[in-house]
Amino acid sequence: MARKVDQSALKVNQGFIIGLLILAFILDAVWLVAFVAVVMLVGTAVPKLALFKIMYLHLLKPAGIIKPDVITDNPEPHRFAQGFGGVVVALSVLVLLAGFPLAGWALAALVVILAALNLFLGFCAGCFVYYQLNRFGIPGFTHSPINTTTN
Repeated sequence: MARKVDQSALKVNQGFIIGLLILAFILDAVWLVAFVAVVMLVGTAVPKLALFKIMYLHLLKPAGIIKPDVITDNPEPHRFAQGFGGVVVALSVLVLLAGFPLAGWALAALVVILAALNLFLGFCAGCFVYYQLNRFGIPGFTHSPINTTTN
């Protein structure tokens, strides 16, 4: 059975992460970094509560602002990528609160760069890591890449 993932929902999520973390840096707002971390981690743990996806599904998509882009794909690597990013953003908050702004903002910037890489170039670094862990037989990484080419 083919599994589907709406790439538009992923892109909206990445756009919010990028935009809010850049705004947090400009405003020097650690609380906003913490908000992004919570949204990412909650959305990973309970996908139905993913705030940025909810905004896409209930506001942007119905209004016709963003059209769906549903493809055959595994959702697990994308959740792994978001969860890992959420952990890095949470670490950013802790480092910022500990008084190490350069290191804290560098961690947030790493997430911005990786999200932008996915948003603008279509390369999901977290998905790549997930599939490598699957390839090496690491428990919990049960899904292989879907072959979408036809012969």
